[in-house]
Amino acid sequence: MLERLPRLLLHAEGLAVFAAAIGLYFRADYQWWLLLALVLAPDLSMIGYAAGTRVGAAAYNSVHTYVLPVVLGFAGVLAESSLATKLALIWFTHIGLDRALGYGLKYPTHFKDTHLQRV
Repeated sequence: MLERLPRLLLHAEGLAVFAAAIGLYFRADYQWWLLLALVLAPDLSMIGYAAGTRVGAAAYNSVHTYVLPVVLGFAGVLAESSLATKLALIWFTHIGLDRALGYGLKYPTHFKDTHLQRV
């Protein structure tokens, strides 16, 4: 059990981010249809795999880390830009759900090799 604890904690962390992002999104009374339309948009980064696993992993990982949505969300709050804030929350929703389901950052060896597990 202890050897699985880090992975379980990462899944729980993803679920927490997912739930918080959804809660904040609807608390701000943002449009549900925009969330549905864009929640899978970060997965378009998988197109990078057409150029090989190294490029694909780099493209995928660049939009599946929390760094860019944190920057976008922070900028959105500071600038009072609801569009930036909406997009950041949608992005958090996507990444959080991915982590909760066990999809992690990709290694350049193979698409199925992730930091959480082999999918």
